Amino acid sequence: MSVKHAISRGLELGRSVLHLGLFKPAARVAAKLRGERLRLGQPAHSVQPRTFLPGRYRYFRVSLSGLAGQLQRRGFQRLLGAGSPRNRAVFLAFGLGLGLVEQQLEEDRRGTATCRDIQELFNKKKKLQSPIKPLSSGYRLEDYVIGRQIGKGCSAAVYEAAAPFAAAPFAAPRDPGTCTLVELSPDGEAQQPDPLSLRCRALVEYPLAVKMMWNLWAGSSSESILRSMSQELVPASPLALTRETGTVALTGRFGCKVKRLAPHPNVIRVYRAFTAEVPLLPGAQEEYPDMLPARLNPAGLGHNRTLFLVMKNYPCTLRQHLERCVPGAREASLMILQLLEGVDHLFKQGVAHRDLKSDNILLELDSGGCPRLVITDFGCCLAEEGCGLRLPFDSDRVSRGGNACLMAPEVATAVPGPRVLLDYGRADAWAVGAIAYEICGRPNPFYKPEPEGLESRSYQESQLPALPGGVLPDVHLVVKLLLRRSPSKRPSARVAANMLHISLWGGRALAADSMREMADWLLCRSAGALLQGRGSGGGAVEAQLQWCFLANLDLEELRTAAQYLLLGTEPRRPRLPAGQENRAPRFPRRQDASSA
Repeated sequence: MSVKHAISRGLELGRSVLHLGLFKPAARVAAKLRGERLRLGQPAHSVQPRTFLPGRYRYFRVSLSGLAGQLQRRGFQRLLGAGSPRNRAVFLAFGLGLGLVEQQLEEDRRGTATCRDIQELFNKKKKLQSPIKPLSSGYRLEDYVIGRQIGKGCSAAVYEAAAPFAAAPFAAPRDPGTCTLVELSPDGEAQQPDPLSLRCRALVEYPLAVKMMWNLWAGSSSESILRSMSQELVPASPLALTRETGTVALTGRFGCKVKRLAPHPNVIRVYRAFTAEVPLLPGAQEEYPDMLPARLNPAGLGHNRTLFLVMKNYPCTLRQHLERCVPGAREASLMILQLLEGVDHLFKQGVAHRDLKSDNILLELDSGGCPRLVITDFGCCLAEEGCGLRLPFDSDRVSRGGNACLMAPEVATAVPGPRVLLDYGRADAWAVGAIAYEICGRPNPFYKPEPEGLESRSYQESQLPALPGGVLPDVHLVVKLLLRRSPSKRPSARVAANMLHISLWGGRALAADSMREMADWLLCRSAGALLQGRGSGGGAVEAQLQWCFLANLDLEELRTAAQYLLLGTEPRRPRLPAGQENRAPRFPRRQDASSA
């Protein structure tokens, strides 16, 4: 660029500034200078967009803090000069109010930055390590030693298994003392071990479980089997399929590509998936003779090949565990929290389980005896990239889901028609609220027959039975909110989980509008979680839950959870004198806290 051209551009810019300064207010000068670019090169053909606000709205062109300062100065000027007292007060009050709003926004920005930093830190350290090494073993049924049958459903049978090859062990043998279910009598002596405790001890010899699907409709081609049962592969790891079968374009029931779930401590992980000839396993002729192929049973209806899934072997299901023991108050809260964490993970991945029940939740005990829950059985899930969590419901042939008793009201009452969508965004969270009754020691009200039982299509919230008195008050509130009929009034799984996190980890007393208190509490929780080590590597359940909470931090969801807790209980009592704080509860429970 020549010197002559630079001088001409400088003179042109000076004339513009002089013209604006003589004929326009100072506020418009600042806005004009911020809107224009100081170009020293050739003028471009594009023109900067101009604001079309009239002159009387010039204050809204500057920042909120600048507007507050201007209004405060005007208010003081009018206070010292002419003008009616009302106008003086209005200007001063409006300026001070905007100053407070700007201060609150600045605190929110700082709080959002704190949550984002904590979330990024724990997400980087949260990666789960697969127990399977990247070798080419375990893709044949002959690679496993099959034990006895441990489960049977409407579409598959599950057998305990072991991988004897030492080159790529699927799971290291565990100490049977860390997962025993043997109960102690009141005098401290061990009782007679029940079948579940014997089942848990067998995990050392058979650390794996092989799920054999029943193939009645998919034919005997491996490609058609994988496509027909693609929902079962949603929780599969990237190494579950071989390279040859992994190239098959798996599509779901609606023709879209099926999603794959990222690993999570409360969601089952499929380590291997392959097709093979249906063998004659123990108990097959007695348990499911009709599902066998004709070469094994002349009256059988099954095909010769089917899908096999290899997973971790768990001692029992949630229903089996609850049949023999009732969890304590804190233990029940932790179990419900784990289900909410798992459902929130599915929601963020765009997956709806649609068949949540106590039979589809596996359970094991950690080193401290706390139950760890895992969501399994994704055969009825909605996990297609083209659908998301909203499913077109144009006819009765579209499946609503697998479990009719625990089907959310918005799904159960939907009527098929043009442009009708089944919304599963908060349907699994509703099912967790119903399962919470079983965890807390009460029968599930949606399983009872009428007139004592309830039906999700027609129940009223006032008809929900009360939870036991020993349940934590915040659990009462969470279950009550999750079982609201309207999904718009129902909290998401993330907000409900945050409510239990705040209640369990000592943050119940923080104020919903105090960002400084909330940030200090979050930093303390983060430091404690880091000192305890990685919570995703199979350690204590509480450490895993805290890790999941910090890895999913969101300021608005956290505030919503805190507001639910503050509005769902009585107002705080006056602070007691020193030495008397432990004599009375800080948050007393209302008499109707457990009522729906």
